[in-house]
Amino acid sequence: MEFPRIVISALRGGSGKTILSIGIIAALTHSGKTVAPFKKGPDYIDAGWLALAAGRPCYNLDTFLASKENVRASFLKHAESADMAVVEGNRGLFDGIDSGGATSTAELAKLLQAPVILCIDCTKSTRTMAAVVMGCQRFDPEVEIKGVVLNRVAGARHERTLRTSIESLCGVPVVGALPKLDRQCFPERHMGLVPTPEHGWARDSIAAAAEIARTHLDLKAIECLAADVCRPPMTHAVAAPAIRCESFDPLAPPTPPQDEAVPARPRIGIIRDSAFQFYYPENIDALVAEGADLVYISPLRDNRLPALDGLYIGGGFPETHVKELSENRAFRDVLKSLAEDGLPIYAECGGLMYLGRQLVMAGRAYPMAGVLPIVFGFSEKPQGHGYTIVSVEAENPFFAVGTELRGHEFHYSHVLKCDGSDRRTVFRMKKGVGVLGKRDGICYKNVLATYTHLHALGTPEWARAMVKNARAYQRKKKQGAPTP
Repeated sequence: MEFPRIVISALRGGSGKTILSIGIIAALTHSGKTVAPFKKGPDYIDAGWLALAAGRPCYNLDTFLASKENVRASFLKHAESADMAVVEGNRGLFDGIDSGGATSTAELAKLLQAPVILCIDCTKSTRTMAAVVMGCQRFDPEVEIKGVVLNRVAGARHERTLRTSIESLCGVPVVGALPKLDRQCFPERHMGLVPTPEHGWARDSIAAAAEIARTHLDLKAIECLAADVCRPPMTHAVAAPAIRCESFDPLAPPTPPQDEAVPARPRIGIIRDSAFQFYYPENIDALVAEGADLVYISPLRDNRLPALDGLYIGGGFPETHVKELSENRAFRDVLKSLAEDGLPIYAECGGLMYLGRQLVMAGRAYPMAGVLPIVFGFSEKPQGHGYTIVSVEAENPFFAVGTELRGHEFHYSHVLKCDGSDRRTVFRMKKGVGVLGKRDGICYKNVLATYTHLHALGTPEWARAMVKNARAYQRKKKQGAPTP
């Protein structure tokens, strides 16, 4: 199976590869190409921008969260219908979870048999950049570095010296040179780029990135590098989650399915808005593949919940919308009543915080849903950041005791107060921080809330359990048990 594909990487984080990837994807998409975007590693924000640039979902590729076979299969399934696949790497090309470079962008490029374009920050340097590129080439000759993009170039003379040095000494073409940008189109927050749903000028930013790419990159040369796949055909035998590559607009609220008095398929609600937006498309696809109908709701715009059989609350930035979330008491009260009634609820990070009793911001306590007896506060530095490995040690509605789960966490929030003997943690952190005392996974009735984000490609039992619990709750309602 042959199709054009390219990996965009760099020497470190913050070198410009995200804006470069967005620009390439947007420019090619605007020219009529169908581009399949991918993001290496656990990331929601960059993936949201890449999806907006491509007009279709961006899938994450992570060999820590899922097996190499499933990562490769997912890539093939989601890329084969496109004219070209663009994968944005993370951190430096060879940076991984250990000194051997496991889970690095370089290892992913080799797994996907994809050529690499290296984006290098050329600030206050010239010929030394040729030595850097040559070092990357020789560090692992199996990684196919096929092109270089110069970033933060000071002027024509600077570019000329860099281009001549790299092309003559390293034998790879320079396929673009980006100047130091005068204005910042992509503001940053504590996780990198600001999430796309949080501002109305996201499309202007995408258009600006596309124009930068058209002006300063040799897009034809990049397409040729991506199409030069003189390697054995890629095959896959592992089934990836169901594919849904319809037109995708992360800024538009999803349209819920039509109401049914008694739906044949369980209805799982997903809270998605600018406060809760961190969802892997594989997780959404997996719920559908397991037989669920999805209903999108928002405590920022809705004052009640529709008829549901389950609820999934992802991560995000509830702290930036804490006033609105707190003021929507009707939504909070119904959510708490449904949790008491036994509605299956799975919550990650921001969802965990929303299920708590309060969020404390700048000394003021804002009431939340009150399902869990926890008060959360915030710090200036990350309280948990990186991959997690958790061991399931107690009974819960979603995972069997003894199961080991791999995920990731990134949160500035922390627990200020936690009480209530009827709420318990069911995860022991083998890697990572968790909620409190190296514990995570707070369970109450059919609610499980955790700081750890899971990926359905590596944890298929999550979607199966979510839908199984929803079916059980649906049967309970059919039998006439009272619900809120």
